Amino acid sequence: MREENFREEKTIIVGVELQNQEIDIENSLDELEELVKAAGGTVETRITQKKDTINPALFIGKGKAEEIKKYCEELDIDTVVFDHELSGAQTRNLEELIGKKILDRTNLILDIFAERATSREGKLQVKLAQLKYRLPRLVGFRDYLSREGGGIGTRGPGEQKLETDRRHILKEVNNIEKQIKEIEENRKIQRQQRLDSNLPIIALVGYTNAGKSTLLNKLIRLYENDEGDLKDVFVKDMLFATLDTSLRKAKLPNGQNYLITDTVGFVSKLPTNLIEAFKGTLEEVKYADLLLHVVDVSNKDLDIQIKTTIEILKSLDVLDKPIITVFNKMDKTDISDIFYEDKLIGDKIFISAQKEENLLKLMELVEEKLPFKYKKAILKIPYDKHNILNYFMENYNITNLEHREDGTYVELTINEIDIEKYKEFIDN
Repeated sequence: MREENFREEKTIIVGVELQNQEIDIENSLDELEELVKAAGGTVETRITQKKDTINPALFIGKGKAEEIKKYCEELDIDTVVFDHELSGAQTRNLEELIGKKILDRTNLILDIFAERATSREGKLQVKLAQLKYRLPRLVGFRDYLSREGGGIGTRGPGEQKLETDRRHILKEVNNIEKQIKEIEENRKIQRQQRLDSNLPIIALVGYTNAGKSTLLNKLIRLYENDEGDLKDVFVKDMLFATLDTSLRKAKLPNGQNYLITDTVGFVSKLPTNLIEAFKGTLEEVKYADLLLHVVDVSNKDLDIQIKTTIEILKSLDVLDKPIITVFNKMDKTDISDIFYEDKLIGDKIFISAQKEENLLKLMELVEEKLPFKYKKAILKIPYDKHNILNYFMENYNITNLEHREDGTYVELTINEIDIEKYKEFIDN
């Protein structure tokens, strides 16, 4: 929580238009502006420059750097944020010339993650990414890290001063990696328990602020759920509102329970160190039976966002899984205004999670595309097998239950895995 007297930092954002740049510079700066807002700053103006090659000393031309310095003085700017990743030397040279704190897009994203992470694992993952980012940039960070005060770009390990040397950072990186490994071992045990439950697992993936958490909250309430597991995940209209994965139980149209997990949102130019640090968390996607790729149809960079997500899913080696593209926020746009590269999209559906439009059709499609086959069956469960009866009572929608002399008869729709596992109890 920020203090009541918190003052938003005044920033200038800077973008360089390079040859063969896939993302439109203004669209990229629009996203950078949202990132600045998410970090607690305001954007006073934006500055762009076209360049064929990068200046190795300043990234931008010296004349443009002097122009930025002039704007900083006129607008009383605190921080200059670049839409590209800077080297330590470039950061230091720009700071010396401009006389203000210099951040790049990567540092800004890491800073937001440092503020938003709530779980122990999330905090460790972010700190690890920050340390790995700063390790080759120690010289460039010396100037502004030695100043008093905080602000954008100084959260987490950035508060360490001049005495933070390479040896200390390497030692801390090693310590954090050990802690994360211990957490991952615990997660493996929990994951195996989930897999042993034979419940389908669905993972929500997609760009940040596409509406994944809103959709999750709606789906866990879509059908009757008496599991007592209806705690909402955090939702806010901002980039990276969700960092820590959430797992909830919900019901399919046929009444069977399934598990649904939320994941950290993606963003273009997502720092490599951050993807690497969150690999453990993102690997949950690998164990999902089906992916829901949630897309914000109201965003003008829809196509870029789809491609960004597909590339990250490709890096996780999960593109062979069933994927349904969920075009969300249809209440904010018209279907005729939606343009995307069709070859990247397979099964798709258009919904509004907020307005609860087409959610039933979505779940019917999910049930159809899950690699689980279902059939109606009657099981005869002996009275001394209470644990088996409890399993079906907890995880299936029992359409009929009857106690007879030779046992309890339950009628339900059952998946093929449980059919094989409990075939001795199927009443033919």
